[in-house]
Amino acid sequence: MKLVKTYGRGKAAADALIESLERRGAVNTARVEPAVRGILAGVKKDGDRALLRYAAEFDELAKDQLLLVSRDEMKSAWDSTAPALQAAMMVARANILAFAEAQMPQEWTISPVDGVKTGQIVRPLGSVGCYVPGGRYPLPSTLLMTVTPAQVAGVERIVVCSPKPAKETMAAAWLAGVTEFYRVGGAQAIAAMAYGTATIERVDKIVGPGNLYVTAAKTLVANDCGIDMPAGPTEIVVTSETGDAAGIAADLIAQAEHDPETLAVLITSKETLARDVAAEVKLRARDNKIAKQSLAAQGCVFVTATVREARELTNRLAPEHLTVDSDADLKWIRNAGSVFVGEYAPQSMGDYISGPNHVLPTGRVGRVRGGLSVSDFVKVITVQRYTRAGLKKMGPHAVALAEAEGLKGHAESVRVRMQ
Repeated sequence: MKLVKTYGRGKAAADALIESLERRGAVNTARVEPAVRGILAGVKKDGDRALLRYAAEFDELAKDQLLLVSRDEMKSAWDSTAPALQAAMMVARANILAFAEAQMPQEWTISPVDGVKTGQIVRPLGSVGCYVPGGRYPLPSTLLMTVTPAQVAGVERIVVCSPKPAKETMAAAWLAGVTEFYRVGGAQAIAAMAYGTATIERVDKIVGPGNLYVTAAKTLVANDCGIDMPAGPTEIVVTSETGDAAGIAADLIAQAEHDPETLAVLITSKETLARDVAAEVKLRARDNKIAKQSLAAQGCVFVTATVREARELTNRLAPEHLTVDSDADLKWIRNAGSVFVGEYAPQSMGDYISGPNHVLPTGRVGRVRGGLSVSDFVKVITVQRYTRAGLKKMGPHAVALAEAEGLKGHAESVRVRMQ
């Protein structure tokens, strides 16, 4: 990991590096955008023919393999899963379910004046596509994280796409009651869910994390299909003054092993802590090929002049995962996907078992939204009711505003009902 001081002789280099990290989302996806555009156009034009060609090329789909994973395959995978892993999946699903239920938006009505009632109703999306990565590692946790809140929201049709789905992922699908699961990944899966093919009917919204190709594809189809957010590659920032070097290093390595493109950053005003963490990372990442690769390429340790500067830099980076020292730190945090507090809250707990979603915004999208939630699977629809008396009270104000804007038809639509 590079050790960078944000003050003194290192200030200019640090400023340049920070500015490049602030642009990371657009810069990273731009590298793969031409290839992704070609894949999207191919599936949009040729449907299943292109989808199967790409699935064979990128997902190692055999000629005699069906895209659709059957419920029998899922059940067989579940039955052959070790009891300890079955138990872990059930605990994780229960916690995700409980958290999503607590997040569910509520319906309500207020009455600003007599004769007027305003409020909101909550309705689920009709269909969603859940993308579950499967290239380097099986990710049954992501299946549970994406499917479960959609079920809590009441989504009628839930589609899962995952390349080369492992037994563990299919077992999680059985546990979650998934009925529509396709063995296809990458930009081609995003295209199929966004545009539709003969085999895969299009969905209303696509959610889930992925590599640069998946993230770029989601961004490019956003005009044709709803998406949650750019969610990948992985990012971790640890902002600490008092943390344990071994624990911080372990968290950095844990997230870094997701992808060679992972961004892993420590921010501190304590140079001793910075050097201790860098040494621990070097020692502990020796036998972790992907983590070692991403930490060498994107790993940074920023040493700031003050604690305040460390906090400001953290909010500038708006990281996907953020670890801080104590509850007091929550007061200054403005931008982050998910926050982990204290030395006994490893980020891996959030990846698997805590309940809050691990599908989180990357590329500084944490400035404008948090992680995936049950709210991503519902529509909040506003409702307004008037009685004649209520209209007579409020109508003149609407007429005044309409006439001020020169919209005579608006004014008349109110006036005619007040007579």
